[in-house]
Amino acid sequence: MKKFKILIPCYNDWQSLFKLLNNIDNNITMFDAEFTVLIINDCSTEKMPKPSFSFKKIMSIDLINIKKNQGHTRCNATGIKYLSKKKDFDYMILMDGDGEDNPDDLPIIIKNVLEKKNISVVATRKKRSEGLLFTMLYNLHKVITLIFAGKNMNFGHYSCLTKDDVILLSSKKTLWSNFAGAAKKFITNLYSVPTIRGLRYFGPSKMPLTGLIIHSMSIIASFKYQVLLRSLLFIFLFSFLYFKLDENIIFLVLNFSIAFFCLIIFIISKRENSIDLENCQQRIQNIINIHTTRL
Repeated sequence: MKKFKILIPCYNDWQSLFKLLNNIDNNITMFDAEFTVLIINDCSTEKMPKPSFSFKKIMSIDLINIKKNQGHTRCNATGIKYLSKKKDFDYMILMDGDGEDNPDDLPIIIKNVLEKKNISVVATRKKRSEGLLFTMLYNLHKVITLIFAGKNMNFGHYSCLTKDDVILLSSKKTLWSNFAGAAKKFITNLYSVPTIRGLRYFGPSKMPLTGLIIHSMSIIASFKYQVLLRSLLFIFLFSFLYFKLDENIIFLVLNFSIAFFCLIIFIISKRENSIDLENCQQRIQNIINIHTTRL
């Protein structure tokens, strides 16, 4: 029997998390596998309500309490690092806790993981649920990443990784800055499953626009040397065109813009930190069990 660990970070959004857990349980009943959940509590300021679960399939839920708020990405990294040292799982499912990673897509993700064998699966978005501005910015991010990094980044956190790939990522400093960038960079076999992004269960998104921009830049920064090489090629090309076309100022502006962009990417890449990743378990305050199914 295969064993799945479901990793979910949470900051204050307990109402969404508890609804998500019930929806997860309803979507995994058909599988002859063992499912347990690991929640990373990112030093929430709101006290977790007393849980009362009645699951058909989820065997247990452990809660890791972090001493100091460190952000969504680093909670993912902490959970992955923690799981990398455990032997009691075959696959790790990574999900956000607000409902946007639609649990209705879990059956097709799990089915593909079990059929493909030893290949990690990521959820790509064939349809998004956000507004026009976010969609435009997201598509711009994809274009820039493709042009400067040569990568088609069409997935986020929602994924199911083999144990070997969990262990692999747990040693890569890129994980401390961005999960998707690290997965794209280091996992050689990723199978994509098209999904429809769900709607948040409760309330608006808690990530500001600046956070989304930093997140996007962090993904690109995972491939900073590819960005540097391509930037130099563009600068060379535009410099040639600048002198060839009577010193057209447009090409000079483009060169300065590309150079500035490249500088920002290298600054953002400083978020990657192998020491913090290696020592991230020191940030754990305690680990408590909040649910165990009685057999």
